[in-house]
Amino acid sequence: MTKPSSTLLRMFQNERHRLVKRIKQVVGSTSVAEDLAQDTFVKLWQRPPNATDTPGLLHRTAHNLALDYLRAQEVRRRHQTEELHTATEEPPQAPSPEQLATTLQQWQHLIEQLDTLSERAKHVFLLNRVEGETYTAIAERLGISISTVEKDMMRAMRLCREWQRQTQSEEDRHPKRSIYNNTSHSQEG
Repeated sequence: MTKPSSTLLRMFQNERHRLVKRIKQVVGSTSVAEDLAQDTFVKLWQRPPNATDTPGLLHRTAHNLALDYLRAQEVRRRHQTEELHTATEEPPQAPSPEQLATTLQQWQHLIEQLDTLSERAKHVFLLNRVEGETYTAIAERLGISISTVEKDMMRAMRLCREWQRQTQSEEDRHPKRSIYNNTSHSQEG
C-alpha cells in the first residue's frame, strides 16, 4: 500500500464536511455518511496517487459508494423479506386418512385397468415407464418390432388416460376427498 499523497489528504480534509453532507442526502444517515466518506478516502488512497486528482473525484467516488451501499441494503431487505415470507408460510398439511384411502383406491383401479392388458403390453409399459427403457431397447430385449412396442404403449397409455379422466371426474364430484386438493380440506377445518 502506498502512502496517501499530501494532495489527496489535504483535498479530503477540505472536502470532508461537504462530502459527508452529500452522502447523507443519498443514504439518509449521518453515521453511514461518515463511514462512507472514510471509505472514499481509503479507496482513493489505495490506488496510485495522481497529480490531476480533483475534489470532483472525491465526490464522484463517494456518490458511487453511497449508491453501492443503497443497493446492498435493498438486497438485504429483499432477502430478509423472503426469509420472513418463507418462515410464515404454512407447512403442507398431511393428507387425511380419508384422502389416503381415496388415493389408494384410485391407484388400485389403475392397476386393475393395467391388468387388463396382455402380459407383453404390461411388460412393455413397465419397461418404458418404470425402468426408462427406450422403444428400441424394449424391442431388442423382448425380440419384437418397434411397431409392436409402439402399439402396446398406445394401448397402455389409453388406459392411463381413461383412468386419469375417471379420477379427475371423481375429484370434481368430491373435491374434499382428493389427496391433491388440500385447499378445500384446509378451508373446512
